[in-house]
Amino acid sequence: MDPRLPQTVDSYLARIGAIRPVRPDAAALRELQLRHLTAVPFENLSIHLGEDIVLEESALLDKVVVGRRGGFCYELNGAFAVLLRELGFQVTLLQARVHGDEGKLGIPYDHMALRVVADDGTGPWLADVGFGDHAQHPLVLEDRTDQEDPRGTFRIRQAPAAGGDDYGDLDVLRDGAPQFRLDPRPRVLADFRAGAWYHRTSPDSGFTRSTVCSRFTAAGRITLSGRKLVTTVGAERHETPLGSDDEVLAAYREHFGLRLDRLPTVRGDGPSAPNE
Repeated sequence: MDPRLPQTVDSYLARIGAIRPVRPDAAALRELQLRHLTAVPFENLSIHLGEDIVLEESALLDKVVVGRRGGFCYELNGAFAVLLRELGFQVTLLQARVHGDEGKLGIPYDHMALRVVADDGTGPWLADVGFGDHAQHPLVLEDRTDQEDPRGTFRIRQAPAAGGDDYGDLDVLRDGAPQFRLDPRPRVLADFRAGAWYHRTSPDSGFTRSTVCSRFTAAGRITLSGRKLVTTVGAERHETPLGSDDEVLAAYREHFGLRLDRLPTVRGDGPSAPNE
């Protein structure tokens, strides 16, 4: 174990504005997920800043905790898994494929989510701080009925077997629309390297075609994409165009706590980045 880990966990809790829970129960998991979503942005800026993305626990903690940055799913859920384990939760990494246009599934290891077991007999839980606009609270992984959340109505259902192979995959739906297909078999962090490489290099990945930086707020969410700042409160959406580089850098600092010395440079134009 990294000898810095206990101190890093204390810093991690401070980073998200949380106190160390008395026990690793469902209430603690719920609080930690919400605070993480509110404090740590979902962002793909490393891709456009020319920064490497290293899927190793120490590197993820250095980025999120020491560097006070965000990341995309592999980084955010990878780091969150380290925090939860150190606090006493049992955590399993799960791979998922995101439902895209017309329900088409993305690549294997398109997304990382977490299966979390608490010590109070509840769950197991599906925890996720890396899917952009998604559930505010952990979902009960084995519940096949509607689960009400401040961000919508979620349901987890058995997915149809593909090509005769049935691994017990699960579809996660929000307000009736499929979000991603979850493979319940345990994975390790290194398994996601190919997916991360694809999303940071492929012209077919939305992440290489635009910048995105987004986080939960108490009433909705705030997102900066390119030079457009979007604030959503309930059903209301407000867009603010930003002009100069200094305005954009100031917005990163003010709304996301990111202190960048230069703007990320997008290699090409294209549609907005996906949720995962």
